[in-house]
Amino acid sequence: MKFFHKKSSGDMARERLKILLVADRANCSPDIMEMIRTDMAHVISKYIEIDADALDIQITQTGTREDTRPILFANVPICSVRQCNRQTT
Repeated sequence: MKFFHKKSSGDMARERLKILLVADRANCSPDIMEMIRTDMAHVISKYIEIDADALDIQITQTGTREDTRPILFANVPICSVRQCNRQTT
């Protein structure tokens, strides 16, 4: 799994714009959104091999006009599932 790879300037600009839009919806800084994305990739990668470069998180609103809440959606491309040798207690 690769966490870092060389992106074209267009890809980088597109990713930054996407992060800004998500951060604006969540009233959250782009730095925090990127930390969430990175942390999610690291945690999920412990159990499932994923394409971290294609991980996509979005925040949208749900609920009624009187009670709206932000919801985090994650689109995580799975490459393969690792075998787990965990004992249940």
